[in-house]
Amino acid sequence: MSWRRPDHDERKRGYHHGNLREALVDAAMALIGERGPEGVTLAEAARMAGVSTAAPYRHFKDRDALMAEVAKRGFSRFADRIRAARHPDGADAVESLMGIGRAYIGFARSEPALYSAMFEGGVSPATDGELRREADRAFEILLSACERIRNTLPEDTRAPALMMALHIWSLSHGVASLFARGDRGRRAIPVPPEDLLEAGTLIYLRGLGYEPGK
Repeated sequence: MSWRRPDHDERKRGYHHGNLREALVDAAMALIGERGPEGVTLAEAARMAGVSTAAPYRHFKDRDALMAEVAKRGFSRFADRIRAARHPDGADAVESLMGIGRAYIGFARSEPALYSAMFEGGVSPATDGELRREADRAFEILLSACERIRNTLPEDTRAPALMMALHIWSLSHGVASLFARGDRGRRAIPVPPEDLLEAGTLIYLRGLGYEPGK
């Protein structure tokens, strides 16, 4: 460890970055793409941003705070995308749910760094208020879609909407993470991931009494 006083150029690099917070977020996303979430450190993000290793602490108290910021932005974009994929409230409830599923897969495919930060970054939404709000906002969209479907099912087979949402989220996440993600973690399958998810969702809903066309 060196205790020498930084020279003028080092101070300039460390404390006069145009938008250091954004540069650190961009660096974290680049590191996720190169090394996965476990490869993100404040020191590496600082190096990529061209600042001193002390500079990031003006914006993020530690590595988890940086990852929480990336995950928060991911959930915000994710929520916007699945909300846009829903059909209007007057449309078919199941088709609306399928639209959400396709958007889920599309997000994993087009935003692999954000997707990894959201679900594999090692940061729980419970530890950050803003992150939790964005994560909850995304889940509420899925829960609302499941509530609509539940109201169409036979009364004797109606499951709680929350349970349905958790089951369908698990199914969607599994298909997206295994077969659709836009990074090296994707595995090849002989059918489009969207078709696999749609078939699995229909099988699940029919087990609860859903009958297409009724």
